Amino acid sequence: MARALAHALGAPLRFSVTTRLLVDLNRSVHNPAVFSDVTHGLAAEERRRIVERFHTPYRQVVAGDVDEALSAGGRVLHLSVHTFTPFLNGRQRKTDVGLLYDPARIAERELVASWVSELKRRLPGSRVRRNHPYRGATDGLTTWLRKQYGPARYLGIEIEVSQRLLDGRGRVPARIVGALAEGVASSLRGD
Repeated sequence: MARALAHALGAPLRFSVTTRLLVDLNRSVHNPAVFSDVTHGLAAEERRRIVERFHTPYRQVVAGDVDEALSAGGRVLHLSVHTFTPFLNGRQRKTDVGLLYDPARIAERELVASWVSELKRRLPGSRVRRNHPYRGATDGLTTWLRKQYGPARYLGIEIEVSQRLLDGRGRVPARIVGALAEGVASSLRGD
């Protein structure tokens, strides 16, 4: 999904194949959930090496990309792309597509409101929600980057798609990726 969105939007792509069973690159190092049940019990020195090898370099590269884009002027829209399990702790999550943002940031709030409207129009019958299945202002890569850059310079939106929608090859269907790309492009243009 991230590759297809980057291609459709003509945007650079950064991704990692590091499993969150090792370290969750979307969590801050101080967050207890940065390590999974598999790695949480490792010795502190081993966890430090994991952070130095996987977590810190990824975040530095993404921050470097934001720095580079900002040096060209204007502001940056950073899209962080994820899928989520449709059932968690025995409860069904009734969202198909979620857009996570910080509601205290006016530009993020306005962009997401427009984008959700576009998605509902382009994906009729789909359950598109704001700040669901997670809250957009909780700990994550976009939250960390918001602290580095002011709201006039950086917008960080997380896209969450239910794994229930994946096709037989484990991919988000092209119609959903297309709606996400077309919807954000239209919202940015103010159509």
